Amino acid sequence: MGENAVFDVVIIGGGPGGYTAAIRAAQLGLTTALVEKGANYGGTCVNSGCIPAKSLLDATELYSVIREKSAIYGISFENLKIDLSTVMKKKREAIEKLSGGIAILLKQNGVTTFRGSGRLSGADGVVVKDADGTESLLMGRAIILASGSVPATFPALPFDGKTIVGSDEALSFQEIPERLLVVGADAIGIELGSVWARLGSSVTIAETADQILPGVDPQAARALMQALKKRGIDFLLSTEIVSCSVGNGIATVGCRDQNGGALFFKADKVLVAVGRKADIESLGLADAGITLTDRGKVKVDAKMRTSRPNVYAIGDIVDGPMLAHKAAGEGLAAAENIAGKAGSVNYETIPSVVYAWPELATVGRTENRCKEEAIPYRTGIFRFVANGRAVTSDSAEGFVKIVAHRDTDRVLGGVVVGARASDLISEIVTVMEFGGSSEDIARTLHAHPTFSEAVKEAAMDVEGRSIHFHR
Repeated sequence: MGENAVFDVVIIGGGPGGYTAAIRAAQLGLTTALVEKGANYGGTCVNSGCIPAKSLLDATELYSVIREKSAIYGISFENLKIDLSTVMKKKREAIEKLSGGIAILLKQNGVTTFRGSGRLSGADGVVVKDADGTESLLMGRAIILASGSVPATFPALPFDGKTIVGSDEALSFQEIPERLLVVGADAIGIELGSVWARLGSSVTIAETADQILPGVDPQAARALMQALKKRGIDFLLSTEIVSCSVGNGIATVGCRDQNGGALFFKADKVLVAVGRKADIESLGLADAGITLTDRGKVKVDAKMRTSRPNVYAIGDIVDGPMLAHKAAGEGLAAAENIAGKAGSVNYETIPSVVYAWPELATVGRTENRCKEEAIPYRTGIFRFVANGRAVTSDSAEGFVKIVAHRDTDRVLGGVVVGARASDLISEIVTVMEFGGSSEDIARTLHAHPTFSEAVKEAAMDVEGRSIHFHR
């Protein structure tokens, strides 16, 4: 084992949570080490998740907009086509630029980096094993676990990397599959299903729940599903996958519907998008005495500390939504708490976005959750069909909904289905973070004509005073 190195903070994992924690710790004057086992920094988000998915979504959305909407504006094309190899090249360039940028930031902030897998050792040690099998020991006054997650498996659909695939493979198909079956109607399944549907695949998305995006506002989920149906995607809800066989590169998948009826589908590719699981098996948690939750994740307190006070955990390996920005927020909080500051994360104001078209963004409580928690509430809604900018851009699908406390008017949550939902949700998040009311939004002047006016009008509708729309 190599010579020991001593740091104030040692971080295992260079994804959004880990590298953010490393930079923040260094900013606070802590000597910081970051251990990363992958070839690039940025974790799943940059290398095989958020960034490559959005690159493909942007490329294919541009293609579909030109194909489907150009004639509306008197623009015509001949022999419109898209080159998949160029699309994939652009995706790789985005990954390389962003992961390379993270490496520069780490260096500029004085973070010492190590390549290899890390595991806990003793009271305050991390053993780093590099690609050659050489081990070195890092000592840290504090340790942050940020190892992220991996795709969850599904017993009836074992991955083979060719026909039965996960999101990594679905981001890099070399040919457009004629028939694609997506198992799981979460954000990953919907986004990647959208990519390949735009390129010509016949896409079917199967989901065991009775709606897409289980847990999301049902009205919003229905609106997105209907919009995606118009774009050629088929949905099978309340459907269970029971069998699968592969022959000659074609998968035959057996399903059972809500009435027990048998269905069979043939597909060139089957994308298993049933969520992700914490990547914790190699961390040495049991030997270190780290307590897990009932869900198999690392148990932490409000300061992100584990059952060992000098060991912290963040991101996908702890409870909460598996989102890059949530991990980054926890990374900031952990670093600040280690430095003696008051780091925290407000889990009620973490937004979530599905980058289909239209987009769907949500934050806070839904109407259903208010009912479950016996919270008195009111809602305001405004549809983009009455928004000037949405109409002029032919993007009038969807709506904004705001949920506010019936007695105090404090904003409890919101959802946006429509163009630019990923940007519009930020206003609702900000108002919630400051404990604001729907009236605060309603009385704030928004530039005209903009999509953001829909947020204002939804806030006005909480009290039934929307100007441009009548329910």
